[in-house]
Amino acid sequence: MTAQQRTPQQALGSGFGMRSTPSEITAGLDLSGKLAVVTGGYSGLGLETTKGLAEAGADVIVPARRPDHARLVLARLGETAGTVTIDEMDLSDLSSASRFGQRIADGNRSVDILINNAAIMACPEMRVGDGWEAQFATNHLGHYVMTNTMWPALAADGGARVVALSSTGHKLSDIRYDDMHFTSDYDKWIAYGQAKTANSLFAVHLDALGVEHGVRVFAVHPGGIMTELQRHLPREEMIAMGWIDEAGNINELFKTPEQGASTSIFAAASPQLDEKGGVYCEDADIANLENSDSAMGRFLGVKPYAVDAANAAKLWDVSAAATGVNAFA
Repeated sequence: MTAQQRTPQQALGSGFGMRSTPSEITAGLDLSGKLAVVTGGYSGLGLETTKGLAEAGADVIVPARRPDHARLVLARLGETAGTVTIDEMDLSDLSSASRFGQRIADGNRSVDILINNAAIMACPEMRVGDGWEAQFATNHLGHYVMTNTMWPALAADGGARVVALSSTGHKLSDIRYDDMHFTSDYDKWIAYGQAKTANSLFAVHLDALGVEHGVRVFAVHPGGIMTELQRHLPREEMIAMGWIDEAGNINELFKTPEQGASTSIFAAASPQLDEKGGVYCEDADIANLENSDSAMGRFLGVKPYAVDAANAAKLWDVSAAATGVNAFA
């Protein structure tokens, strides 16, 4: 895909906004017969994403590190137009991510929608795999391996969409190619920022690779949302950051999980994004590049480095070398 073919990183004027809900995004859409995969689709934002897709008619597969727990949670959804089934996967274990991806590739249905939603955030220093920093390994490398392994199912029919959940946290760090795994001086927020930048760059390069197969890919910032993602954050830290006040009231700039799911579903299903891809979305629209002079610059828009094609290609090569997986090699 040439630079001239790339989708502009600028808002469409979609008609939606930060308070839009999944039902508003899917109004008039029928996802019957489509198969979706949603990682982390049984908790918080992911649960609302699963619900929104299934209510619009999609059949949804939810891989879960705790499948029995996921079944209990998803049973509470009740009747939906589409089915919801559970599989097993631990994103921090690349062999588990690969096995799940292979089961999907070997299945009898193509995948129309893949939403890489699961994540960990600001956790204490942990190592997985070959000594990899856990946030980068789980949020990026696990999804990288899973997606590449299931690629035949995504490319089978053309028209599939992949959604990679990034975050405004990407503004905390570009990719630290000189020390991606924090061999010293671990910082939980810089590590999170790097992982979220990686999620965005993954979308940029997979879109460039996938466009000739009819597969388009989007990065998504769902918004600030209180979910289990904050499990590692003490209350005092969230107060200091202004996320909650002393009484526990949530900052009015935060969204509900339902509202947060809207941008994922917009990227996965909206006809407004037909023939588009490789861009970062927020508030159910394509985001603009960050205006660093704006008072809201920390919260709105995307840093240029997180949607840079050369940076995305470099990260892809590094990820392929680290994991030994590359569907396009």
